[in-house]
Amino acid sequence: MPIYEYHCAPCRRRVQVLTLRASEAPDPVCDRCGSRDSRRVPSRFAVARSEESRLDALADPAGLADLDEGDPRSVARWLRCVGREAGDDVGGPEFDGMVDELEAGGDALDAPDDGHGTPGGDDA
Repeated sequence: MPIYEYHCAPCRRRVQVLTLRASEAPDPVCDRCGSRDSRRVPSRFAVARSEESRLDALADPAGLADLDEGDPRSVARWLRCVGREAGDDVGGPEFDGMVDELEAGGDALDAPDDGHGTPGGDDA
């Protein structure tokens, strides 16, 4: 069952249309504004990569070119990238909270210590 994607001209939104067969002509109707004024766009896709390939990408110095360790937002973007490449739940809610704090422009080390050595404690 193919899914086709369209760009709605009036509301500038991406619309997905599911068809039962590839031979079926889709009728794209925007579910937001009801318009039929749309054009087909390439669908997004994902590429499966091996763990070795993901780790190699993290080790590439070019990936650090826009990292500014003095800018919390820059560090947060890099940490999000590392989290995505790691694939698994990197650090759970504590990690997500720390990155959220950095993205807000704060200092993750200012967070209160919960007694388990998380950022903000004496052993951080």
